[in-house]
Amino acid sequence: MRFATWNVNSVKARLPRLLDWLDSTKPDVVCLQETKVAADGFPSAEVGDLGYAVEAYGQGRWNGVALLSRVGLDDVRRGFAGEPGYPDPEARAVSALSGGIRFMSVYIPNGRTPEDPHYQYKLAWLAALRTALVADVAQGPTVVAGDFNVAPTDDDVWDPAVFIGATHVTPPERQALADIRAVGLRDVVGRPMKGDRPFTYWDYRAGMFHQNKGMRIDLVYATPDVAARVTDAVVDREARKGKGPSDHAPIVVDID
Repeated sequence: MRFATWNVNSVKARLPRLLDWLDSTKPDVVCLQETKVAADGFPSAEVGDLGYAVEAYGQGRWNGVALLSRVGLDDVRRGFAGEPGYPDPEARAVSALSGGIRFMSVYIPNGRTPEDPHYQYKLAWLAALRTALVADVAQGPTVVAGDFNVAPTDDDVWDPAVFIGATHVTPPERQALADIRAVGLRDVVGRPMKGDRPFTYWDYRAGMFHQNKGMRIDLVYATPDVAARVTDAVVDREARKGKGPSDHAPIVVDID
């Protein structure tokens, strides 16, 4: 099986690129984030023409997550128990059983700045996700993938000094990630993997991508039974190139 995760930064703006990428990469399951459409606005017909079932969870021009699968989607859940709202629940998580694995696509809140109330919302959201995952992990093979908006270590940003005092790298955020892993999940796209400094996000401004001034904030966490099956895991930098790309690159994982 091949599965992937990608923050597309607007599925409508990126639709031609997404369709081409699906056709060439042929993942069996895809976790999408920041789709920026309501569920009924998701291009399900176009994606369906490539053989994918779709479960989209969206709220218009903000947030939005989706699951695409060529091997079925069962027991679909939008959000999770205990998920906080700010001020109302947002479309940030969707999960389903596919190919014998529960896949969850997540788009963690940005946090804005450590002084902003949105930062506390981010920490509360991560804590609630951890609690919800305890039950999922206990039930069987699980993959949680998406834009976590946290760089796990200083090695996951191009220059740690640049990020001092900013979100994405603060000790509470990183501890929240460690707490999520501690429920029984492994980072399957960390080192070792193909390529050097496998960043997944590069700001659009100032040629950051071409200078490889990026961050690794898109993550794939899996239970040990899934992680042990991983035969390849790559950040698809090619999908970040060219005209009109997302500011994130997809991650592609192969399991036997």
